[in-house]
Amino acid sequence: MLAELSIRNVAIIDQLQLSFKAGLNILSGETGAGKSIIIDALSLVCGGRAATDLIRSGEDEATVEALFDLGSLPLLQAQLQESGIEVADELLVKRCLSRNGKNRVYINGSLATLAQLTGIGRQLVTIHGQHESQGLLRPEYHLVLLDAFAGTSELRQRVAVAFEQWKQIAERLAHFDEQERDSARRIDLLAYQVEEITAAELKAGEEEELEEQQRLLANAERLASTTGSAYEALYGGDQALLGELKRVTAAMAEAAKIDTALVPLHSMLDEGYLQLEDAALQLRDYAARIEADPEHLKLVDDRLDLLTRLKRKYAPTVAEVITLGATLATELEELQGRSRSRDELQQELADQHTTLEKLGTELSGRRRAAAGKLEQQLAAETRQLAMPHAVVQVAFESLDEPRSSGFEKVEFLFSPNPGEPPRPLGKVASGGELSRLMLAFKQVLPEGEAPTMVFDEVDTGVGGAVAGVVGRKLRNLATGQQVFCVTHLPQVAAWAMQHICVEKLIENNRTTTTVHELDQDGQIEEIARMLAGEQITEAARDHARELITQAV
Repeated sequence: MLAELSIRNVAIIDQLQLSFKAGLNILSGETGAGKSIIIDALSLVCGGRAATDLIRSGEDEATVEALFDLGSLPLLQAQLQESGIEVADELLVKRCLSRNGKNRVYINGSLATLAQLTGIGRQLVTIHGQHESQGLLRPEYHLVLLDAFAGTSELRQRVAVAFEQWKQIAERLAHFDEQERDSARRIDLLAYQVEEITAAELKAGEEEELEEQQRLLANAERLASTTGSAYEALYGGDQALLGELKRVTAAMAEAAKIDTALVPLHSMLDEGYLQLEDAALQLRDYAARIEADPEHLKLVDDRLDLLTRLKRKYAPTVAEVITLGATLATELEELQGRSRSRDELQQELADQHTTLEKLGTELSGRRRAAAGKLEQQLAAETRQLAMPHAVVQVAFESLDEPRSSGFEKVEFLFSPNPGEPPRPLGKVASGGELSRLMLAFKQVLPEGEAPTMVFDEVDTGVGGAVAGVVGRKLRNLATGQQVFCVTHLPQVAAWAMQHICVEKLIENNRTTTTVHELDQDGQIEEIARMLAGEQITEAARDHARELITQAV
C-alpha cells in the first residue's frame, strides 16, 4: 500500500508531505484546490506521462516521492530482488522532472529507467480517472472485462498466439508464387556460379606457381643464352677461366712446397676452383634444360587470365574464390532442400486453423457460459445503485474470419428503463449511469487489481441516495485494498476511513495547495461544507453527523 507521498513544485503545489492509511481514503476540497493534482503526482511516480507544464511556475524542477509498504507483496519483493533492486518491506520511488528535459527516476536511492518504474508502478497502483467510465463505450474493452470475469484471459492469450501463427502461414502462402519465382531465380544464379567455380578446379597457391612459370617461359631464350655464355666463359673455351685458374693453382702448389705460409692460399684457390667447376657444370645442365615452349606459355597465360576473371567477378584472391564457391554450394543445397510445395503449405495452414478453431471454440463456450452469470450479477449491482430496471446484456456477434481475440465480437447493451430494448451503451447511457456501471463492474470482477486503487471523481453524475450507495461500494472495495477517492459528494465522503481535506491558499500573489487529515470534528465540518457551501449551518452539521453515523 501507499504509505507516504511527498510532492514539491508540481502545478500549484509548493510542497506537500502526505501520510496514508489502509482502507478508504477520501480527498475532498473546493474545485481547483489541487485534489486531482495529487492524483497526477501519484501517477507520475508510478510511471505516468510527464510534461514540463506540470512544473510549478517559476521553478526549474519538480519532484515526487512515494513510499510503499510491501509487507503483503512477497512476490513483488522477490521480483525486485531478482532484477537487482535491494528491497525489504518498503520501497521508495522518486521521480524528478526538469525543464531542460533531463528527467530522472530513482528506486530505493538508485538510478532506474522509466520502463522499470512503469513495470513496478502498475503492480502497485491502479488509477481510474475522471473519464475511466468512458472505456465502457469501447466494445473492445467489453471483451477484456468479460474475459476478466470468465477467467479466460490466459486462454485468450493462447488463442492470440495460435492466431498469429496461422496468420504468418497464411501470409507465406499468399506470397508463395512470388517467393517461388524469387527462389527459382536465386537457384539458377547459384547453380551457374557454383558450376563456374567448380569447373575451374582452383587450387590454393596455384596462382603464385603459374606466375613463376610464366616468368620462366617468357624469358626462356634469354636464360638459355645467359647461362650458356657463362658456361663457355668458365669451362668451355680455350681461354676458359677455369683453365687459367687450374694453372695458377698448380703453380701455387709448387710455391707452397717452398714456403709453407702459402699453403692456406693454395687451399683457398683449390676450393674456389672446385666451386667454380661445380657452378659451370650446373650452368651447362640448366642451359640444356631451358627451351622456348610457346604452347605451354599460352596455356599458362590462359589459366592466369581465367583466374583474373574469377577474382574480378567473385573475390579479391583465389583462396577467397574457393571459399565463396563452397559457401554458394551450401546455400544452393539448402535452397533446393528447403523448397516446399503449395500443398505442404496449405496443409500446414489447415492444421494450424484446426488448432486455432479448437482453442477459439473453447474460449467462445466459456465466454458465453460466463456472460449469463455476468448479466445476473450486474443486475443485482445496478439495482443497488438506484437503477432497478436497468438491463445489461452481453451481445455476441460471430466473425467470418478469426481475430487475435477469438471468433466473436462482444458488446454490452444497456436498457435503463423497462420496455426499452437494450442498445449500445454510447447511445442510451448517461454519464451518471456510466459511472455507476463502472463501479458495478468493479464489484463483480475478481480480485487482481493493484493493492492501491484510485478513483478520481468516478462518482461524477450521481447524487442523493445513489451517492451513498457509491460510497458503500467504495468502502466494500477498501476492505481488501487501499482505495483513494477524489469526491465532491458528502454522501461518499461520509464513508471515509481517512478523510483528507485539500485547500487552496493565496499568499503574496501566489497560489499554493495545503492538505490536512481531518479528525472527527474536522470531517463533520468538511461534510457540512460539502452539503451547505461556505455558509455552514448547524443543520448542515447535524446532517453531516447523520451521514457519518449511517456510514459506520
